Amino acid sequence: MTAPTIGSLRVDGATLHHEVRGQGPLLLLIPGGTGGAASLSGIADDLAAEYTVATYDPRGISRSTLDDPDAEQHVAEHADDALRLLDLLSPGEPARVFGASSGAIAALHLLITRPDRLERVVAHEPPVVEVLPDAAEHRALVARVEETFRTQGLMPAMAVFAAGLSKDEDAHTSAPQSEVGLPPQAAARAEPTLAGLPYFIGRIVPAFMSYAPDLHRLETLSDRLVLAGGQESIGELPYRPAAFLAERLGTELLCFPGGHTGLTTHPTEFTEALRKAFRA
Repeated sequence: MTAPTIGSLRVDGATLHHEVRGQGPLLLLIPGGTGGAASLSGIADDLAAEYTVATYDPRGISRSTLDDPDAEQHVAEHADDALRLLDLLSPGEPARVFGASSGAIAALHLLITRPDRLERVVAHEPPVVEVLPDAAEHRALVARVEETFRTQGLMPAMAVFAAGLSKDEDAHTSAPQSEVGLPPQAAARAEPTLAGLPYFIGRIVPAFMSYAPDLHRLETLSDRLVLAGGQESIGELPYRPAAFLAERLGTELLCFPGGHTGLTTHPTEFTEALRKAFRA
């Protein structure tokens, strides 16, 4: 295990907590959900043998504080945060970037807007549902989640959200169980992960799941983009946009271990798949 160097970076409207470990070319890992940098520590330690690995808490998550706690969130702003980290840590060289879930959406936008700063992007199950033919159904899902959160609270809203993400309409009738099937380190992070859920459901989900990437722009950049999905999440909502984009761009959809949270449940195997994706 490599002890990280801890830092903070002032960006517009927030202060970002970031961690750097290892040596070699820069690899920036953008987390999804509410796990922040801690959710990536397992794969970051392994990757630090060949990369300078940077992880961080996205604005509003864990130790990255917002100047205005009630501020609306935007994909472009989160992507710009990642850019500021690249400018700090790799000012003269294009970098490699990995993004998971909502972090993968930020990575896609960064690729679209600043391809000059990126050598390769690996996006694992970015839930850009606006690209799907049935996008209207998923807009309705987000609206139901927002309304349930407003009128009934967090756990009922999480149950609605989890049911909408599943390929099984009868599944997830209750809030997801964060500890089930997780390695000990991941289970220990359950409490801070749960603490960030109100912000995630109330601010991140509506903003990120309404984001529509520029497909024509992505087509011109497809040689730098690797799309991946979990072998256990085939058919689930977060998997489908990755599969759709890979087909649209004429690229291979890589199969990563586990499901949507495979980097947490299968860190060793996930790290090896990520290594191969960047070496290809």
